[in-house]
Amino acid sequence: MTTFDSLGLRPELLAAVQTLGFEHPSPIQEAMIPHVLQHGGDVIGLAQTGTGKTAAFGLPLLQLLDSDGSGTQALVLSPTRELCVQIAGELRKYAARMPSVHIVAVYGGEDIRRQLKQLDRTPQILVATPGRLLDLIERKKVQLSQVRRLVLDEADEMLNMGFLDDINTILAQLPAERDILLFSATMPREIAQIAGRYMRNAHEIVVGTRGEAAQSVQHLCVVIPREARFETLKRLLDYHPDIYGIVFCRTRQETKDVADGLMAAGYNADALHGDLTQVARDSVMNRFRIHNLQILVATDVAARGLDVNNLTHVIHYNLPGDPETYTHRSGRTGRVGKEGISIALVTTREIKAIHAIEKAIHREFVQIAIPTGLDICQRQMLHWGLRLQSVEADTRMDPYMKPVYEMLEDLSKEELIRRIMTLEAGRFIHDYHDSADLNEQVERKRKNPKEKREDTRGRMTGSADEVRLKIDKGRLDKFEPKRLLGLINDITGDRTIAVGNIDIAPRFTFFSVRKKDVGKLYNAFATHERARGIRLGDVKGDRKGDKNGETAPKRVSHRYESRGANRKK
Repeated sequence: MTTFDSLGLRPELLAAVQTLGFEHPSPIQEAMIPHVLQHGGDVIGLAQTGTGKTAAFGLPLLQLLDSDGSGTQALVLSPTRELCVQIAGELRKYAARMPSVHIVAVYGGEDIRRQLKQLDRTPQILVATPGRLLDLIERKKVQLSQVRRLVLDEADEMLNMGFLDDINTILAQLPAERDILLFSATMPREIAQIAGRYMRNAHEIVVGTRGEAAQSVQHLCVVIPREARFETLKRLLDYHPDIYGIVFCRTRQETKDVADGLMAAGYNADALHGDLTQVARDSVMNRFRIHNLQILVATDVAARGLDVNNLTHVIHYNLPGDPETYTHRSGRTGRVGKEGISIALVTTREIKAIHAIEKAIHREFVQIAIPTGLDICQRQMLHWGLRLQSVEADTRMDPYMKPVYEMLEDLSKEELIRRIMTLEAGRFIHDYHDSADLNEQVERKRKNPKEKREDTRGRMTGSADEVRLKIDKGRLDKFEPKRLLGLINDITGDRTIAVGNIDIAPRFTFFSVRKKDVGKLYNAFATHERARGIRLGDVKGDRKGDKNGETAPKRVSHRYESRGANRKK
C-alpha cells in the first residue's frame, strides 16, 4: 500500500502529515501529488467531496513555493466562506514546519478591515471567495501578477452559485505562464468551457467514474404516503438514535417548517437557510460541527461549501431537481474513508425520478420500508441496552449506592431492567404502540391508485376520532407551530397529546386533536395562568368562517404531527 513517503514530499511536509496522523494517501492524493510535483501543468481532478482534495493540492502548492519570491504565488478559489476558512486552516497545518509561509483567507460576511490588516504582509498563498477577492483587487490590496498556480476548488459549486463571470474576470488577470488545478465533483458544460478556454493540455485525474456518487455511500429510498412525509422523517430519526446528519429540503420555507416541527417535537435540530444572518449561520454551523446539534435541516444553496466530517446520514426530504445536486448532497456523508447512508423520501409518483438518478450516478437504490412502531420501539430498547452493556461503572459512586441497593433489593433482575427501559425508552412505546403502519397505506395506494387521497391541506381528514380546534392567536401575533405545541405541553403537563395539521392564519391558529383530549385542553386553557387571554374554540363545519370573518387558511402553511411536543432523544 502506498505511503506518503513515496510521493516525493519534503521532510517538513512529511513530518506535518505524520503529526496529523495520515498514513496512506487517498486515491486523489496518490494520483495528484506526484504528478503536480514531477510534471506540473494544468490538471483537472474529478472527485467527490471528502476524498482529501485539500491535501492533494495543498501539499504540492507548499512544496513548490519559491522561498525567494515576494508576491502571492498561489491562489485558491472556493465557493463559500466556510470552505475558504477550512482550506486555509488545513494548509496552515501542513505548513506547521514552514514558519516563513504566510497563508491568508479572505471571504465575504466578515468585516473587511480585519482582512485588509492581514494583507499588510503579502501572503504566499491566498485562499479566497470570488466576490471578496475582486473587491480587494479593486482596492489595490491584492496583486495577482506573480501567481504561478491557481486552484479552483469545487468549481461546479462556484458555477451553481453564479460565480462564472467573477471566475472569468479573475482568470483574465493571471499571468500567461501559470498552472491551473481544477477540482470538481461533476463536469457540467460550463466547467468544460472554462477548461477549454483557460487550460492547456490539461491532465485529467478521475477518482471513480465521471458523475458517479461516492463508493462509500449506501443509497436507500423509502416510498411514503404523500401526506406522511414529515411523520416518515420522524420515524427514520427515531429508528436511528445515533444519527448525525443533514435533512435536505427544496425551499427556505420548507426548511423552516421542517426544522420548527422537529424542534417543537423535541429533536435536537436546527435550520440552515438563506434568510439567516451570517452571525446566525455561523452559530448554527458551529453547534453542528461540535455535535451540539444532531440534525441540520438545510437547503441546497445554504449547504454549499459545507464541509463536516463523520456525518452518518443524508436524508432527502424531497428529491433534488437534477442528479448532480443529488451527487453533491449524498457526498456530504461517507467521507474520508467512512461509510455513510443517503435516504430519499419519495412518493409512488417519484419512483421514475429515482431511476433517472440511478442511471446518472451509476448506483442502484435499495428500497427500504418505513419503520413501524414495533421496529422503532425494539431499536430504541436495543440502543439503551447496548449503552447499559458498554458503560463502565464509576466506582466513585460506591459510597452513595447502599441506600439505593436497599431501596431496590426486592426487585428481580427482570423487573429492574423493565423499569430502566421504561424510564429510558418507554416514551417511544407510548408514542408508537397504536401507530399506523405507513407501508400499508403505500401498498393500498399502489393497488388502488384512484383511491381518494387523504386531505393534506390542514383541515379534518374525516376521521371520527379527530376534532378541529382554534385559538385566537395567529401570524399577526408572531405565533408559530412550536409555540402552540410548547403552550399545550406547558398548560396540560401531558406530553402524549397528539397535535396535527397546524394552520396559521393572520389572527387564528387551527389544529386537530383526538376527541379524548378535547376536555383536557378546554380545562387547561380555562384554568392555567399561561393561557390567560387566549380563547380556545371549536371549528364548526368544514372551513366555515367564524363570527369575525376569519377562515382557516386556504393553503397549508405547516403540516406536522407531533406526539409529545417536548420529547428529547
